[in-house]
Amino acid sequence: MRIVQKGNSEGTQILVVEDHKPMSRAIKGILESEGYTVSTAADGVEALEIMGELVPDLILADIMMPRMDGYVLYDRVRARPERVQIPFVFLTAKSEREDKLKGKQLGAEDYITKPFDAEELIISVRSCLARAQAIDRANKAEFKLLKEQITTILAHELRTPLTHVKGYTDLALEDVSSLTPGEFEEFLKGIKAGTDRLNRLVEELLLLAQIDSGITQNEFEARVCEHDNLNEIVERTARQFSARARQHNVSIEVSTDSAVPRVRLWEPLFVDALGRLVENGMKFSREGGKRVRIETMVAENGVMVIVADHGVGIRADQQGHLFERFRQINRDQMEQQGAGLGLAIAQELIGLHDGEIVVESSPGEGSTFTIVLPPASGSR
Repeated sequence: MRIVQKGNSEGTQILVVEDHKPMSRAIKGILESEGYTVSTAADGVEALEIMGELVPDLILADIMMPRMDGYVLYDRVRARPERVQIPFVFLTAKSEREDKLKGKQLGAEDYITKPFDAEELIISVRSCLARAQAIDRANKAEFKLLKEQITTILAHELRTPLTHVKGYTDLALEDVSSLTPGEFEEFLKGIKAGTDRLNRLVEELLLLAQIDSGITQNEFEARVCEHDNLNEIVERTARQFSARARQHNVSIEVSTDSAVPRVRLWEPLFVDALGRLVENGMKFSREGGKRVRIETMVAENGVMVIVADHGVGIRADQQGHLFERFRQINRDQMEQQGAGLGLAIAQELIGLHDGEIVVESSPGEGSTFTIVLPPASGSR
């Protein structure tokens, strides 16, 4: 037999769930000889009891066991968010293809068929643990980056408007008696701009909290209804931005398809999501090509509401981050107001409608965000 070199197994906890005692002892002996700390359980019920006291780094479980088999144990383990990333290896005497497929479909990291040799077991355990550790390192790095982004963005989004409010207030109070009505009005406009920006940030954070807590979901289910006037809703939403578009020399064009079917909407949430896409298109429109196109269209799987701009565009490798919270693409290159929550909230709100937002974009050519909604039941 080829000798497998030992890895760094010190402190690694493995839970072996096997009702056949000689097999359980053999597995325990093999793994302990590699430096792992091993706990054993006779079935899924006992395994869950043990996991109430410790969280293993890997679970190795037989499938056919009394009281609770391996498949049920897997479901119980994965039902707890804090246990989702624990590698799970099925161990069974069965070798039929459908049994292996079931284990793979559940999401188990590996499937070892009895009889097996020690080398096969060790290699499987090591590879699963190495993969879990790599994922954990990547998650920690991503979380660290996210914390840094949140700190940077929120600090900017809080300090900048507060600076406006405090600065204009201090100036007004220092020389309030000599200010002309026009000067006083300018100071008030500066203060309002700062408070509006702060208010928007607070409203977005509160909305996210309501989404995460399920409050928005419950409100949606209570108020959603079928609409046969999607085109009118889209046109009204576009008109809400007409004054702001003129101020920024942006042209908004609307084109609707009269054949769009009924859809299930809670109009305020849909309008909120669509408005965020329109606002995004206006923000990133280029000089000389400031045009945002809004279009409804019948799709094979429902209805599409398209928002296209001729702006700066987004690289393909950045598009996967567009709907992440507190993520702003190229923030260091382009001064952007906001906390990077607009697209994330839009995606969440459209998700409540059983829809999705997809994006197509090319640098220098612009971006197209498409809301895809299913038709209402019975609609074509």
